[in-house]
Amino acid sequence: MNRRHALRHIALISGGLALIPSCDFSQEDILAAYDNLKITPSQKALLGAISDTIIPAGEIKGALDLEVHDFILVMVNDCFTSENQEKFSAGLNAFPDFVQEQSGKKFDALSTKEREQLILDSAKLEGDETEAGKRNSNISYFVNSAKRFTIQGYMASEYIQTEVVPYSLIPGEYNGAVLISDLQKPRVNG
Repeated sequence: MNRRHALRHIALISGGLALIPSCDFSQEDILAAYDNLKITPSQKALLGAISDTIIPAGEIKGALDLEVHDFILVMVNDCFTSENQEKFSAGLNAFPDFVQEQSGKKFDALSTKEREQLILDSAKLEGDETEAGKRNSNISYFVNSAKRFTIQGYMASEYIQTEVVPYSLIPGEYNGAVLISDLQKPRVNG
């Protein structure tokens, strides 16, 4: 081996070793993953509280336990058009002010019944061409999208599909030794 080649290889290796400490291999912040949405941690927490109000925890895990709010943000980030992403973000930004106007409190300070009623009321808002109408339209769009994706993400979660309603690849077991006379007619109407 040539001394020049050896020095060049040593220089490349030492340069590479000098760059390794400057690389950050720590876990990526989840909010940075949403490149099309500008979501703050407080907005993510609000979305988690909304999804937990829609599907609360009881005997089985709720939407917040299954982190459905991350599913909502991924769906909005990846599947919505830029116009719909802007409407969703505008509704998410305007929702805390709407809650403050309607109840005089923050969303986290409300009781469960007040939260449910507020979500129902905000889902029915209608808008027009005024600024207040556009705001109401954006809030309604945000809440309805959050409801739809909460239900979809919850029902498609691994926990629901494996533990609550186990998924069966085959509709049932095959048993060829059953007589037709032993079968009962299925009761369709109760």
